[in-house]
Amino acid sequence: MAKLTAVQTKEALKTTPKWKKRGPLISRTYEFKDFVAAMKFVNGVARLAEKAWHHPDIDIRWNRVTLTLTTHDEGGLTEKDFALARKFDVGGRP
Repeated sequence: MAKLTAVQTKEALKTTPKWKKRGPLISRTYEFKDFVAAMKFVNGVARLAEKAWHHPDIDIRWNRVTLTLTTHDEGGLTEKDFALARKFDVGGRP
């Protein structure tokens, strides 16, 4: 999958409004009522990521989970990153 241009990235960000671009990455922090709820979310994310064969970096801080996506093979963001981010926003939630 080809790396997105700056214009394409800007358009893709409109479909993932809570995700922020940081260089060649997009990331989002989710907040939950407690650690157990955060871990349920992470387990949902793991299932979606494995199915897509595209894996985020995951940072867990008690009730906060930060996901970061990029396509390493392409050296930046691709549609694959944004498609998975949208799935996390919908299907990763417990």
